[in-house]
Amino acid sequence: MQTVNKTRVKNLLTSLAKFGAADQGITRLAYSPLDREAQTWLLEQVADLGLTVREDAVGNVFLRREGREKNLPPVACGSHLDTVIHGGAYDGMCGVVGALEALYMLQDANLKRSLEVIIFRAEESSRFGFATMGSKLLTGSATPSELNKGGKKDDISFLEALCQWGCDPNKFADAIISKGTYASFSELHIEQGKVLEENKKQIGIVHNIAAPTRFKLHIRGMADHSGATPMGMRRDALVAAAKLILAVNEAAEQEKQCGTVGTVGVVEVEPGSINVVPGTVTLWVDVRGVDLASIKRTLQSINEAAEAVAVIDKVGVQIEMLTQDQPVPLSEMLAQQTEAICQELGYSFLHMNSGAGHDAMHMAKIAPTTMVFIPCRGGISHNPAEYAELEDICCGITVLAEILQREANK
Repeated sequence: MQTVNKTRVKNLLTSLAKFGAADQGITRLAYSPLDREAQTWLLEQVADLGLTVREDAVGNVFLRREGREKNLPPVACGSHLDTVIHGGAYDGMCGVVGALEALYMLQDANLKRSLEVIIFRAEESSRFGFATMGSKLLTGSATPSELNKGGKKDDISFLEALCQWGCDPNKFADAIISKGTYASFSELHIEQGKVLEENKKQIGIVHNIAAPTRFKLHIRGMADHSGATPMGMRRDALVAAAKLILAVNEAAEQEKQCGTVGTVGVVEVEPGSINVVPGTVTLWVDVRGVDLASIKRTLQSINEAAEAVAVIDKVGVQIEMLTQDQPVPLSEMLAQQTEAICQELGYSFLHMNSGAGHDAMHMAKIAPTTMVFIPCRGGISHNPAEYAELEDICCGITVLAEILQREANK
């Protein structure tokens, strides 16, 4: 196996970061022209690998290096290129660039199985309200119609975006792959937390991925004149929404010992005028964890708060569920293999869970799956300050390459 080319890794990551870069960070939304430009540029840079490239019916891209026995299920790896709004340069990109660099490292290896790098579409939920859309569609976990109800105001719908990308939403079933298609799947990713950094470990070996439950809270009051409506006669949807924001936080606080978290990330207020009592508010809520019972208790607390606020504030409260995923256990066999690799390489490691969702959580439904985490500075992610040391990235890539080589020779 060749050693990791640090210069190439740095150049690819630095150049990818320019697609969508601005003073506030990087914004490269899924299925956007910038998403296409970044991918096209990257594929041009790695053309010398001689990979076979194909795109499926929903826009996921597969880069294949053939092994000796082409009929055997290949070994897969990969991540995503889209970002959140005002995001960083490492979330997702480390996994794609790392997977491609691992193929460079294995160029001279005589592998039994083929290798495939997957670039998943729309891992981030910033544009359409759903996360891991490409891998959901790929594994048959959702349909385009189901994913079409979370779009942001003033943007095209997901179905429209698919068509603009050149896909036919009616042919989405052609993208679905069955269990056994891949021998295994591995994803390299920044931790997006500070556990590795604080414990001074180089590699995180992931055992479980937290499941996001996402829903909207629609609060309907009465829009009234802010000067002419006495305080006791108001049905202020935003005041009611503020109570529910606190209720989400308090419900998650009660379950923090189980690792459950709750976030209200979007607040939509109508009519949005300084001299009008808000009549309608929509809250976008994200609850996640690895303990299913804890998640259920958190949701129950939020439901009870919603019922109480509706009565006390004389508003209507409706819950619209967007997605309710289950916590996902990853392959223990692959985790043990990764530990052995770290020991052989002399890398420090930590067994851990992932609080963030990833494409790996859906790939685990169809193939033995593992995730390799590397530290990120301060645990900061989804932020312009997101940063991972090149040395840590390259350690992660080396571990990934070793995993791929062992899996491809089974």
